[in-house]
Amino acid sequence: MTTYKEIFGKPIKVLTGDPAPTPVTYTVTVANPGSGNRYYIDGVLTPTLELYEGNTYNFDYSAASSHPFRFSTASDGTHSGGSEYTTGVTVDSNITTIVVASGAPTLFYYCSSHSGMGGTALTPASPSEYEGEIWYNDSTGKFRSIVSASAWASSAPLITARSYIAGCGIQTSALAFGGSTPPYSTLTEEYNGSGWTTGGALNTARYSMAGMGTQTAALGAGGYDGPPSPGFTTLAEEYNGSSWTAGGAMTNDKAGAGGAGLQTSGLVFGGRDDTGAVATTEEYNGSSWTAGGAMGTGRSVFGSAGTQTAGLGFGGQPGDTTATEEYNGSSWTAGGNLGTALYANAGAGTQTSALSFGGNHRPPVTAQTEGYDGSSWSARPSLGTAVLQAGGAGADNTSALSYGGYTTTQTAATEEFTSSINVITGGAWSTKTNAPPIAREQGTGFGQTTNAYIHGGYFSNPTATSSGKYFEYNGTSHNAIPNTSKTIGWRSGNGSSTSGLVVGGYYYPGGSGPYANAESYNGSSWSNETAVPFAEYGFVATGATETATLMIAGDEGPTATLEYDGSSWTTSGVYPFGGYQMQMGGTQTAAVAGGGQNVPGGASTTRSDAYEYNGSSWTATGSFLQKLKLGAISGPQTAALQFGGDSYPVPSTVSYSQSYDGSVFGTAAAMGTRRKNYNSGSGTGSSTVTAGGNTGGGAYPLGTEEFSSGTESINIKNLSTS
Repeated sequence: MTTYKEIFGKPIKVLTGDPAPTPVTYTVTVANPGSGNRYYIDGVLTPTLELYEGNTYNFDYSAASSHPFRFSTASDGTHSGGSEYTTGVTVDSNITTIVVASGAPTLFYYCSSHSGMGGTALTPASPSEYEGEIWYNDSTGKFRSIVSASAWASSAPLITARSYIAGCGIQTSALAFGGSTPPYSTLTEEYNGSGWTTGGALNTARYSMAGMGTQTAALGAGGYDGPPSPGFTTLAEEYNGSSWTAGGAMTNDKAGAGGAGLQTSGLVFGGRDDTGAVATTEEYNGSSWTAGGAMGTGRSVFGSAGTQTAGLGFGGQPGDTTATEEYNGSSWTAGGNLGTALYANAGAGTQTSALSFGGNHRPPVTAQTEGYDGSSWSARPSLGTAVLQAGGAGADNTSALSYGGYTTTQTAATEEFTSSINVITGGAWSTKTNAPPIAREQGTGFGQTTNAYIHGGYFSNPTATSSGKYFEYNGTSHNAIPNTSKTIGWRSGNGSSTSGLVVGGYYYPGGSGPYANAESYNGSSWSNETAVPFAEYGFVATGATETATLMIAGDEGPTATLEYDGSSWTTSGVYPFGGYQMQMGGTQTAAVAGGGQNVPGGASTTRSDAYEYNGSSWTATGSFLQKLKLGAISGPQTAALQFGGDSYPVPSTVSYSQSYDGSVFGTAAAMGTRRKNYNSGSGTGSSTVTAGGNTGGGAYPLGTEEFSSGTESINIKNLSTS
């Protein structure tokens, strides 16, 4: 009988599961095996862990919350003179998460409060060596192997939708600049592999530029500029990672040209001027331009890739074309033709490893993707959404980024192309079971995504009735739990499923309040707590438990920062402005808050500034991407998620999200439903649930939504005799 080993010529390993899954959640408990307290990981005494580079691991020590789970490069961590290892590590609500960095050292896990409890965590390289290996999974009874796969995955959108956008860089460090919003744009945005942040503005607004270089050393040349002198331009600008300055002007004015190379060795070719499509080529040395060899055929709005001495142009107008041309530093020659004639396609990569994606082949707009190997093009998986006039970035034909462009209007959509043994999915919100009809605006929430507590809020209608009703969300369904003593809305909420706190509020109808009362939840019942020093509604609170609460704001705009330890309230650092309707996340000693509006004030005083709290005082940090109030923040100070709210200067309830990395806010996946005044999020920056609220038009969505951060997992396939 033929065996798999004989068929594939490889040894067969027998494994209980599959190699290197991600993300993985481990349950951490503590027990005394006879030699003092020790960690048990999924019931195993201090096992040696294998945490693969690039993978995500969650260590849930909720059942051992008095034994904080941490990492160090020294055995027993700080107890042996070592320091805490924090690269890629976040801690929130008794869950320590690590995204293992490339080249991470061997680590040791330990308890930060007690010595002698931990073990070793090896950090082997990403298991690319598993590609093509055969093993037998004795849990599933299947022979399995790992294969490489290619796909596009949605990522966080641009801050501002636009088409005819210029770009450069690689998939994890890209730059988008200029474009048509419409009309002309000076906007620059930077991509870090997960979201977009605002960069320095171009000095001259224009679209259809040629882009080249890196995120911190870019060059934008030509394009079509706006008033006071609209038309084709010779302008070139250089970017240093924060601001643009004038570079040497090109010899020929043009727009829709291809771009390749670096800021100090750039190449601009083809394009269009007042006479039509042109074939001219210009080379840049960091200060001035010189003529290069002309293309074989004049063309504009086409895909491009490569370097100054190894450039590539493909597709374009006039007339849709399949033609590809290669540049060797002095002249152009024909390359292999695209499979489909098109124009307004984007490109990325090198002359011998390029991608073409999107475009138009009269009609329609296409999602088609093709890969080039230096001689011929072949079909690759299509974009998730058909688009033309998009920006493109990427190192080769296995890793690229598409952003912006035009579908039926300007779009902010971003997609990542990856070809590897890993299957990658972007962070996204998903719709879950509807909340009960009581879920309306100005409710609150606390807990974790799969163990969240949601307060109903109140109905804004002629028979408005607030409700003290609360529901538990277990990740699948909503179930009633005991009610609080007061039937009020617009309360703050924070804490865990067994140590939650709600404070303040207002009663409808009748307009009684605001209240100073506080109530805690222990997982089965409510208890009255020490009242807050002053009565308010619209408090904003955060903190892992009710005994470590941080609270700000309130409808009357107090600047006081309040802390609660489970028995008494104390006043701490003054919040930078007197306002309300802010958003806050983090812990009592490490929080981030922002947005809101001034008191007194109105919509016109809505703010975008944000601040960090260190346990005693507030300091300014990177601002929100726009002015917002009535949204929410979940997660720790260094890995938080802001979502929803009401924007300004155009009052509008929004669905988009922003991620925060401890210094700047960047774009994140949008919610499926725009909402404000909602049952603010429960969970972490990578796993959040929300429900209820107001869409801004008097509608109250019952839909529950969950946010999950992107995942990366090995592409494992079952084998069969076929």
